[in-house]
Amino acid sequence: MVLARSEVVHTPRRARPARGTAVRLGLMAVPLAFFALFFAYPVAAIVGRGLKDGGQWQLGRLGAVLTDPDIVHVLWFTVWQAAASTGLTLLIALPGAYVFARFDFPGKQLLRAVVAVPFVLPTVVVGSAFLALVGRGGLLDELSGLRLDTSVWAILLAHIFFNYAVVVRTVGGLWAQLDPRQEEAARVLGAGRFAAWRRVTLPALGPAVAAAALMVFLFTFTSFGVVQILGGPTFSTLEVEIYRQTADFLDLPTAAVLTMIQFAAVLGVLALHAWTVRRRETALRLVDASQTARCPRGAGQWALLWGNLLVITVLLVVPLVVLVERSFAGPDGYGTIFYDSLRSTASADSTFAVAPLDALWNSLAYGAAATVIALVIGALAAAALTLPRLGRSPSGRTPVVNRFVRGFDALLMLPLGVSAVTVGFGFLITLDKPPLDLRDSWWLVPLAQALVGVPFVVRTMLPVLRAVDVRLREAAAVLGASPWRVWREVDLPMVRRAVLIAAGFAFAVSLGEFGATVFIARPDRPTLPVAVARLLGRAGELNYGQAMALSTILMVVCAGALLVLERIRINHPGEF
Repeated sequence: MVLARSEVVHTPRRARPARGTAVRLGLMAVPLAFFALFFAYPVAAIVGRGLKDGGQWQLGRLGAVLTDPDIVHVLWFTVWQAAASTGLTLLIALPGAYVFARFDFPGKQLLRAVVAVPFVLPTVVVGSAFLALVGRGGLLDELSGLRLDTSVWAILLAHIFFNYAVVVRTVGGLWAQLDPRQEEAARVLGAGRFAAWRRVTLPALGPAVAAAALMVFLFTFTSFGVVQILGGPTFSTLEVEIYRQTADFLDLPTAAVLTMIQFAAVLGVLALHAWTVRRRETALRLVDASQTARCPRGAGQWALLWGNLLVITVLLVVPLVVLVERSFAGPDGYGTIFYDSLRSTASADSTFAVAPLDALWNSLAYGAAATVIALVIGALAAAALTLPRLGRSPSGRTPVVNRFVRGFDALLMLPLGVSAVTVGFGFLITLDKPPLDLRDSWWLVPLAQALVGVPFVVRTMLPVLRAVDVRLREAAAVLGASPWRVWREVDLPMVRRAVLIAAGFAFAVSLGEFGATVFIARPDRPTLPVAVARLLGRAGELNYGQAMALSTILMVVCAGALLVLERIRINHPGEF
């Protein structure tokens, strides 16, 4: 009798890993198919067309491109400006991370939201704002005759503006939950203030600082919209050069080689980032963030607080204020002339065949559709990553399924770093035949935008799903619930807020997607970023004013979405 009971209990336990693996693979099937069809296939097609001739691989083109002095200069500038942007962002933002982590002051939550606004803004809006501030005819030009749009400083300042929140949120979020008594104990034992911070706090913050630095480097290394608008013909990153070689010169071999170089660099950065995240998750003594923040004490702390408020005002607020001001500054004084003209097609030409304001409704519709796609794909992927992994084999080897899951996790992040220009052009040359002839389909743009939204959905939902007590799922399964019902009855009520946040982020990044959309958006259905870029590419005060007006509208929509997210945001230590 005892043996029989033992067998009854043992058989389900033995079968459970196989069932869990089947469920995981089932959840991964749709995201894998989506990424294979709309990401891997277009990118591979571009590389294949560029490096194949007569069915044979022409790898000699790699050497020809890499020895071209102009390409070498582009590679050097891409790495140099990304490193400089990262260093300057850390230098300016780390004091801000400390202020938000350790100080409590009136208006802190509002200021926190203001700091995050630049990160969700489309790159063309950031470029427009700094063009209005430091470009020809901009505020700085009018006040002092000084222009920065012909120098690299405009690009660096825009990158700091865009990535300031990454450092403040990632580092400051963890810093706020480090127990300050550890540093105080070191000071009691005789260590000075700086020595205690260097020996106690900095090692704990190191992985978070490294993770933030790698993300800033990744975003600036692949920068497109900012460099395209502020760099002009003088400066070019890899992403901008891929666009020029593809759109202007139709030189697919060079574009393919540059895409492979960027892809390899992105893989390296993502691998380092994953390693720093794993280090960040180990052996930290965390406390409630509300217990570590206090009112500034002494002249030094008040000076630090006011100094950071000044930095935030000058670096983050002034460019946006100037953008709004330029959108109302008409030829006959302040007014709404540029906004009123957005409803007219009088200035439209063959490349922009509708009223500029139509781009707003196009963007909202595209963004809503892309958000739905990103939520479905991202939720399935996050659910698959949440399931427990198999233990090591008796020989100590990692199961193949676990390695496959790690690769799947990395795949989800690739759209943030792989050339969006390549993806967009790849859409045109691959999705042009039945049964997937989508060249004239309205869904082509949302599909491309959803690729960028999926990583944000996964990274938002994953920590919350992993925090759900696995015993609740097991209890529901024991009672006979199917995996779908377990998700609906156990997980969904707990992650509802995370779903809303993920939807908001996906919507905001979809609105701002530019690299792929610039290729696939039809002239009669442009998005707001494409419309802004086209207006800035034309001469004339009306076109410039309309670009400022559209940029302001896009800024208000994205900022509004972020403010809603701030009210329902879920805190996780060290996460953006």
